Amino acid sequence: MPSGGLLLASTSASRLRLIARLGVACCVVAPEVDEAAILGTGPDATALARAHAKAASVARLHPDAIVVGGDQLVDLDGQILGKPGSSEAALAQLERLAGRAHRLVTALAVHSPAGPAEHVDVTVLRMRALPREALGRYVAHDRPEGCAGSYRIEGQGIALFERIEGNDPTAIEGLPLGALAAMLRPLGIEVP
Repeated sequence: MPSGGLLLASTSASRLRLIARLGVACCVVAPEVDEAAILGTGPDATALARAHAKAASVARLHPDAIVVGGDQLVDLDGQILGKPGSSEAALAQLERLAGRAHRLVTALAVHSPAGPAEHVDVTVLRMRALPREALGRYVAHDRPEGCAGSYRIEGQGIALFERIEGNDPTAIEGLPLGALAAMLRPLGIEVP
């Protein structure tokens, strides 16, 4: 793998698909970070610290590259909800979110020879008050065990919500492309 170029510090297929929408070449490198061990002073700071840690992990190995790190978590009244890890935990998270509004925090960190840059995008989502059976059917269909908040907005998860308020719809999917494009242009990455 070349030491320069654009690298994504993630194993997320969703984030790689999002970057591909910008029409830029990108390689994936798995970061070596224990996300659970990284806590900031609140949900936004935690997501940003994790994004920076992922980018820094890969940038240490490829110092000439432009490295993109991202993190996403749910802020439910100040409590962080991350990836559930199992269908039972996903259902439990969705039951907590049902009928309530929450903040989806998506952090972006870009590390390059020019230095680090960062962005935090916050989307406020209000989930419909759905019964356990409906939430269980959703979990069985979309398998959101690896998603913060236990939903895939790009799948059937869109039907879970009655209101979505945010600046960049791609942030909900895991990477705010508007902010990323603005960060890459000054670094010489040609984005339309």
